[in-house]
Amino acid sequence: MVLRRFGARSFGLLATVLCASLAAHSASAQTASPDTAAAPAPAAAGPAQGDLHRGKELSYTCLGCHGVDGYKNAYPNYSVPKLEGQHPEYLIAALQGYRSGDRSHITMHSQATTLSDQDIVDIAAYFAGKPLVSEHKSVGTPPQAAALCVTCHGQDGVTIAPMYPSLAGQHADYLTRALDEYKKGGRKNPIMGGFVASLKESDIEAIAEYFSKQAPALQTEKRPFSSLTAEAEHK
Repeated sequence: MVLRRFGARSFGLLATVLCASLAAHSASAQTASPDTAAAPAPAAAGPAQGDLHRGKELSYTCLGCHGVDGYKNAYPNYSVPKLEGQHPEYLIAALQGYRSGDRSHITMHSQATTLSDQDIVDIAAYFAGKPLVSEHKSVGTPPQAAALCVTCHGQDGVTIAPMYPSLAGQHADYLTRALDEYKKGGRKNPIMGGFVASLKESDIEAIAEYFSKQAPALQTEKRPFSSLTAEAEHK
């Protein structure tokens, strides 16, 4: 594997450069979006401006999938990601990616194209809840394939910076799918695309399995009470 060719000092430098590049790419993507290019952003705009109550009202459709424990995407079949515990900054970037087409998913693209920038900020604030805080402990030892992942996503899967996703407790099949999309171009991020290009299928599965077992873990957002949710709780 390519990573084995680096010494410890070179590896650390590479990891630092990759993290910085990811941050720069994220900032550049948001700066270049059509909505922000048309006019200067409000002085105080950002995740802190998210309205939790409005976000909850806007999220009634989102909860149809993201509010059901173990719910799966129909085709291809994989678990819908857990969102509670992510940083709103990452959720904003993800929704913007679905809206622009940088992330390929027909349903998410259709939903995101109906959202304004403020809608996205409010929805992200609602779904994030209280972002995970690292306990600086990991379950097991990271596989060699994850040696670079932990630099940005944390050894325990809790991200080191808000623009990167936390992976702790996330569904393993969703993580596998996400990495596969980066590898095949379904998600257009040059840093992640370059990283996964050298990974074998077994590497991807090992990475996904490792992070899915970490804690504190991401959670599925609770749906508003209804007769359907009540029935599910009693099963």
